[in-house]
Amino acid sequence: MKASKKSRTAGRMSGLPLRGIRVLVGRARHQASALSSGLREQGASILEIPFIEIRKPKLHGPLDRALQSLSEYDWLILTSANGVEALWERLGKLRISARNLKHLKIAAIGPATKRAIEDHGAKVDVVPKEYVAESVVSSLRRRVKGKRVLLARARVARDVIPRELGKMGVHVDVVEAYETVIPRSSRERLRAALKSGNNPSVITFTSSSTVKNFVALLGKGRAGGRALFKKQLAGARLASIGPVTSSTLRGFGLPVDIEAREYTIPGLIEAIVAHQTKLL
Repeated sequence: MKASKKSRTAGRMSGLPLRGIRVLVGRARHQASALSSGLREQGASILEIPFIEIRKPKLHGPLDRALQSLSEYDWLILTSANGVEALWERLGKLRISARNLKHLKIAAIGPATKRAIEDHGAKVDVVPKEYVAESVVSSLRRRVKGKRVLLARARVARDVIPRELGKMGVHVDVVEAYETVIPRSSRERLRAALKSGNNPSVITFTSSSTVKNFVALLGKGRAGGRALFKKQLAGARLASIGPVTSSTLRGFGLPVDIEAREYTIPGLIEAIVAHQTKLL
C-alpha cells in the first residue's frame, strides 16, 4: 500500500525522501546490491525477491569457437555486464590471453557494461547516447561497414542489433554467453509478499526479462496483467529502467508509473526519488 501521509511527512523532515516507502527489488541476487543500497540510502525499506537468475549456457561451443577465432573479427559488442563476465570467464577457461582482444574495437551498451569491460583491462571505443539496442546501431552505423562483428549476449534477446546491422551488409555473428531463467524459489516468496496485506509501495523492473518472469512467477499470462494489477498489485507503483522495459510492462497490461530518464541503476533510483518527492 502507499505510504501514509504521516510517514511521507516524516521522510521529508528527515531529509530521506523514501523513508516509509517499501520497495520490491527484483534484480538477480548477485546484482541486487547496487539498487538496494542506493534506495536504502534514500530511506527506503527493501524487499529483495529475484525475478531473474543468470546461468551459464547449456552449450559453450559457439562462444568458444568465436573466442578461438577472435583474429577474424573487427568489432565486439557487449550488451550487459553479465555478458562481459561470461565472456571473460570463457577466455580464462580457454586460456586465451587478453592480448587477443587488442585489435578489436569494443562497443558497450551503457556505463555499467563499460565499467565491467574496463575492469578487465580492455578499452571501450563506443558507448551510445542512449543505452538501448537502437542507439548502439546508430552509433556504429558509419563505423562497421565492411567489418565483421561479434555480438555476445543472452540466449533470448531482442534482435535489433544483428537485424539492423545485417541490413547494412555487416557480417554479425551472434553467440550465447549466458541465459536468464525464472528463479522458481521466488514463486512462493513473491506470492506471499503480495498477499501479506503490506504490498510494496514500488516494484522495480530493470529489464524486459524481469517483467516477463514477474508475471510468470505470479502464474499470469499476457492477458492477465491488468487483472493482476488491480487485485494483487493494488497501491504499488511500477518503476521501469527505460523505454524497452516500459514497453514490455504495457504489453502485459501493466502501468508504468515511473521511468528512468537515464537507463541505468542510478537513473532508476533518481526517478523513484523524484516521483516520491512530488508526492510529498
